[in-house]
Amino acid sequence: MYKFLTGWLLAVRLTLLAATLALLLLGIAVIYAIGCPDSSAIALAKAEQAGPDDQTGDLANLWKKQAVFAAMGMVGFIAVNLVNYRRLGVLSGGIYAFMLALLAVLLLDKVVDIPFIPVINNARRWIKIGSALQFQPSEFCKPAYILALAWYLRYRSNYRNFSALIGPFILTLLPMLLILFEPDLGTVLLMMPILFMMLFVAGAKGKHLLLIILMAMLFSPLLWREMKPYQRIRISSVLLQSDWIQKKAEQYPALGEILVGKKFNAKQWESQWGYHLTRSKFAVASGGLTGYGFRQGPFIKYDFLVHRHNDFIFSVIAHQWGFLGCLGLFGLYAVIISCGLEIAAHNSDPFGKLLAVGIVVMFAVEVIVNIGMAIGLMPITGLTLPLVSYGGSSLLVSMISIGLLNNVGRCRPFTIARKPFE
Repeated sequence: MYKFLTGWLLAVRLTLLAATLALLLLGIAVIYAIGCPDSSAIALAKAEQAGPDDQTGDLANLWKKQAVFAAMGMVGFIAVNLVNYRRLGVLSGGIYAFMLALLAVLLLDKVVDIPFIPVINNARRWIKIGSALQFQPSEFCKPAYILALAWYLRYRSNYRNFSALIGPFILTLLPMLLILFEPDLGTVLLMMPILFMMLFVAGAKGKHLLLIILMAMLFSPLLWREMKPYQRIRISSVLLQSDWIQKKAEQYPALGEILVGKKFNAKQWESQWGYHLTRSKFAVASGGLTGYGFRQGPFIKYDFLVHRHNDFIFSVIAHQWGFLGCLGLFGLYAVIISCGLEIAAHNSDPFGKLLAVGIVVMFAVEVIVNIGMAIGLMPITGLTLPLVSYGGSSLLVSMISIGLLNNVGRCRPFTIARKPFE
């Protein structure tokens, strides 16, 4: 039985790695297609012009940077497998505190001008290292938070009573508040599903979790009222795709105030607020069943869609390879999630099980939200498509997370009892 389980988990880990590498290559290929479309020199020049979605440099060279990020990610994957994951659990408190300190430094820049913290689109999310490199602390906070929470929840006394849930919620709210003030709404929305699913798997009582959800729903109108107009617009855009709701928002100013925080204007929606969402849906729909083909199509050749190399890269995938290509993409993510759940299910260590579950939920929510926002089913929050979207921080964090999953499967204890859960 021991040999069978060992062989089975080895197959699961190899499958996990294969799906990960396939997504990495897919991302590099799509980013290459965006920067180097298969067309005339004139069209290529237009695609390379700096536009609103080109904040990282020459589009034609982004795939090379992404390849470097992928190599760094593989180093991160190997690094987190050099030691047993339980040793990382012992260090999780210090890692979590260090990430909170970095998040606090970002907010400190609002009071004291710190030269290595750039302000991009009125947001302080990055820390520069030298003149060429920068990283996003909120991205690295995600695996640090999952590590710390899994380590905390390994004991039954830390979640079985309602009062005991204060600890996990403090662990969650501290980084959430710091990230919210950057601002980075996408990462903030990601943390609550991770918390609730890890609590559920750990064994927290359903009535306690339901009570917390009901309390959050009661306080949500207060939070909505405190949101800035652009934040409301991002969320209410899901509803404002309806012409009927747009007409009602124009007809009743009070409704427009609730939805967007100011007077609603349908023309402004078409030209500004809903412009990117509409273009994204056009890109997806234009792909049809099989798409235009690799490096083909108007959304590849021209800057019709902002952030098409990161936030809206799914729209470009659908544009090139259509519905069938999207099914292949879904299949690769389904493999990663299934392998993660299989690793969690065969681990008798509460910490390892919860760590695997937290990482799986992180990937699942990121995929659902990113694809959902590209087709208008989710608010545009800025969550990238894991392993595919352009970006060093997000790619490195995704590879570290996959490395942690592999570590849990590789170091799975066969004889540890479930005493912490009992």
